[in-house]
Amino acid sequence: MAVTLADVARLAGVSPATVSRVINDSAKKVAPELRERVLAAVAQLHYVPNAHAQNVARPRKSAVGVIVHDVSDPYFAEITRGLQRQAAAHDRLLVICNSYREPERELAYVALLRAQQVHALILAGSGYHDDEFTARLNGELNAYQQAGGRVAVIGRHELVGSAVLPANELGAYELGCRVLSLGHRQVGVIAGPRALTTTTDRLSGIRRAAAELDVPLPPERIVYADFTRDGGAAAAAGLLAAAPDLTAILALNDSMAVGTLATLRERGIAVPGQISVTGFDDMPIARDMTPTLTTVRLPLVGMGERAMALALGDDAVPASEPATADLIWRESCAAPA
Repeated sequence: MAVTLADVARLAGVSPATVSRVINDSAKKVAPELRERVLAAVAQLHYVPNAHAQNVARPRKSAVGVIVHDVSDPYFAEITRGLQRQAAAHDRLLVICNSYREPERELAYVALLRAQQVHALILAGSGYHDDEFTARLNGELNAYQQAGGRVAVIGRHELVGSAVLPANELGAYELGCRVLSLGHRQVGVIAGPRALTTTTDRLSGIRRAAAELDVPLPPERIVYADFTRDGGAAAAAGLLAAAPDLTAILALNDSMAVGTLATLRERGIAVPGQISVTGFDDMPIARDMTPTLTTVRLPLVGMGERAMALALGDDAVPASEPATADLIWRESCAAPA
């Protein structure tokens, strides 16, 4: 059996990252005593460095693989802007792949990008509530990291690597508290796909606010839909059929809120005169809607920049960085009539 970098690390009593720095003559220097231990272990085990690992560890103008759910989605378009900005500053090329929220496609892209020997991998979409898939994906990512690659994710995941964590639950909680404090008691929620951790976190924030303010939120007033304009439009129609007395609809992303506004406009329902509407993310279009959209602002470009910085850094220990969420109050929300 071939000797691995992990075998060398175990014998030398150091981390695999330390072994990688010694073998690849990293710019981040290793203490002389640790360096000697690594070199002694290399000699004792007759370790031959993996050419792929060295290519990954010592690129000059190499690529970074980025997997997003859908780059045409304004949420991911803004994150990609941040990724590109930071990549350009480090003279890196981005290879962007759309998974379209299909876990198997995401897994295939990770394998493909590994084969292309990209310097780092960034997964810029939500995690999935799927233990079996997560275990398989972690297997791919662990193998990639063992070969010297780096991993960063945006959003809540049960994945290896560094992470940028948007305040989805807190942002939704603050939004819910503000809306419900106006006196709304007949409230509907348009959530995203059930399988995504982003949906779970945002919906948890709304539920926490409703529980604290003693506002009922029965299952029939929560509709799951795609994070799209058409998904929001269809979900709003379903909510109105199930609960025609609604005074507020909380859509858990701005694209769904845009679809909600379209449905209400088609039916001659005044916003916010009859029904208030909110979104989440603060896409550029939110301030140009009529009425302008109340929403929660995530620093999407900044999240992309931070994820790229983590992916291109050389810290041995993965880091987690929180991202803020700010309530942006606009015309689409008011007290119930």
